[in-house]
Amino acid sequence: METRELDPLFDPSSLAIVGASPDSWYSSRITEHLTDYGYDGEHYLVNPNRERAWDRRCYDAIADLPEVVDLAVVVVPREHVVDVVREAGEVGVPAALVITTGFSEADEQGAELEAELEATAANYDISVAGPNCIGLANAQAGTVLTGLCSREPEPGHIGLASQSGALSFATFFENAADEGTHFSHIVSTGNEVDQSLVDYVEYMAADPDVEVICTYIEGVTEPRRFIEVARETVATGTPVLAVKVGSSDVAQAAAESHTGSLTGNDAVWDAAFGQAGIERLPDVPDLTSRAQAHAAFDPPDSNRVCVASTSGGLATLLADLAEDRGLDLPQLADGTEKTLLEMEDLLTFGELHNPVDIRAQGAEVLPDVAETLFADDAFDAYVFGIGLSAVDSDADLIADHLLTVAEMTDDPVIFLWTGRREPAELDDPQPYERVRAEYPLFYEPSKAIDALASLVRFDEARDRLVGRPPFELDGRSPSDLPNDATLTWSRATSLLDDYGIDLPATRSASSSEEAARYASRIGTPVVMKVDSPDIAHRNEVGAVRVGVDSPAEAQRAYEDIVANVFEHDDEATIDGVLVQEMIEGGVEALVGASQDPNLGPVVTLGSGGTQVEALQDTTHLVAPFGKGDAYGALKRTDLPARFEHEFGPDASLDSLANLITKVGNLVAKRREVAELDLNPVLVRPERSVCVDAFVKTD
Repeated sequence: METRELDPLFDPSSLAIVGASPDSWYSSRITEHLTDYGYDGEHYLVNPNRERAWDRRCYDAIADLPEVVDLAVVVVPREHVVDVVREAGEVGVPAALVITTGFSEADEQGAELEAELEATAANYDISVAGPNCIGLANAQAGTVLTGLCSREPEPGHIGLASQSGALSFATFFENAADEGTHFSHIVSTGNEVDQSLVDYVEYMAADPDVEVICTYIEGVTEPRRFIEVARETVATGTPVLAVKVGSSDVAQAAAESHTGSLTGNDAVWDAAFGQAGIERLPDVPDLTSRAQAHAAFDPPDSNRVCVASTSGGLATLLADLAEDRGLDLPQLADGTEKTLLEMEDLLTFGELHNPVDIRAQGAEVLPDVAETLFADDAFDAYVFGIGLSAVDSDADLIADHLLTVAEMTDDPVIFLWTGRREPAELDDPQPYERVRAEYPLFYEPSKAIDALASLVRFDEARDRLVGRPPFELDGRSPSDLPNDATLTWSRATSLLDDYGIDLPATRSASSSEEAARYASRIGTPVVMKVDSPDIAHRNEVGAVRVGVDSPAEAQRAYEDIVANVFEHDDEATIDGVLVQEMIEGGVEALVGASQDPNLGPVVTLGSGGTQVEALQDTTHLVAPFGKGDAYGALKRTDLPARFEHEFGPDASLDSLANLITKVGNLVAKRREVAELDLNPVLVRPERSVCVDAFVKTD
């Protein structure tokens, strides 16, 4: 899809409101907003039951209009929606915004009507937003097509695509406007019968007026395309922030009933977001507060931050928060410290460090303090914390100083003002409001540091994603594996070997005598285990022997293993008893894979061994991926620390990162592999060896 094909939806030169009536709360609000908020295109009213409304002519049908409009805004009962969109398509209208509710989110009849609407949109090649859609706004173009908006949107540089209609305007827009934060585009995606959240993100990413894209997500209809579009958006310089609901069972059920969306496995979504460079946030205020920082600043050149505050306690708190978020606070240069100590008005004594406690008097000479700090090459971003009143007379000078400081550098400067905001005497604007109108201003320490950390993380993600291959999957080719089967060791290892996965030397014995011969040939000690499609977890039935240290013991182990299997399941199929090279030493890891119903092939990795469930140390990657992604995922587990403890700080995990990447390639190309469990993988600096494998096909 060419992204500019959505221009008729977001920037129509003419439009028709179908169902326009002063008696309809929603259509009347949309009509009035067009007039009140200065829409400069031609808009027509379509209502066969009225001759006039708002002193304008009402047309009986879209076909009766004097021109072919760019957009039909549909606010009619649900049983008439398909006919209206069909008529629009027949006369060549390129887009329709369907506000009407009562479709798949409501009942079976609504679902049938939605299917008809989808078919109609495809038949007539008309871009349909909705249904069950609160509307949209393009503040840059002056187009406001929603009834849920209490004021005219001012143009900003933040794009918002929300799968919650009420949240999009009543919460995101209104709360942000209260704080002087403004959007370029806002769209409520509705049921996404045609245009989806992914299409809106792609459209906004191509708009030079959009500096950052915010998303509120309940479920994604095209998950892999969304991840790829977001990855490309971040890689080309536009941050993507997301609130994704559905981490709890209750939230998943609510989202499904609300929009018919399936939220999916939350841990897998976390992994996908991380790979694509999407920053996932916990709540709406986090989304808007970080977005305003991205809209105002380019990312800093590094994570080196200077913190200065009028309160020593606030300075220390900010330093702790910064360190927790991976920001670095280098010490002041000697010359910087000396200059600050020599400032008579600063009232500092002894020594100064980063964070810098400039005391309350420092607010009076803030530009001088800032000039000194800005001249120190150790820093690429700054936080100024003001723990004083933000209103009344004393705050006026502080506001002037903050506005001056903001103009003194191109580096990101985060302002935190934690003092009083309710004045004794009303005045408009208050000092802090003057600052807020020009630059991002925060009132909570964590929000201020989170915003700065978000800038740093975006820069790291953008650098990591440039040149990364897309999340594309090849078409499925015919499989030589049996359907719906647990593979024997020989079939599983043949598959693993095709993808270069390191395996121990292994032979399959069909008798105790063969077991003894193979043990001698491989070299004791060896590991012995049953090879049976009916035994998924060998340890649980006594079908594994470790440290078999002679051919005679191998004979006895063979007989014990076979006996234990038949005691567990007297009809079990035994394809042999494996005699395997014993890999001694190493850190036990788990590398597994499965097919997620939303995102497709997913690799799971973490600490392995018999205690894998108890350790709860796993993370995920959406396949395919590169070795850099594998290393990034490893850092989210305890494996690097365990590996360093075992082999020292200079030992490399390269062999494990390579193995993880190979498993990703396997499960991406062989999607008939429904489950794959390599546990344990014994990890040493020179090699990572898969000593046991469970593979099941679909």
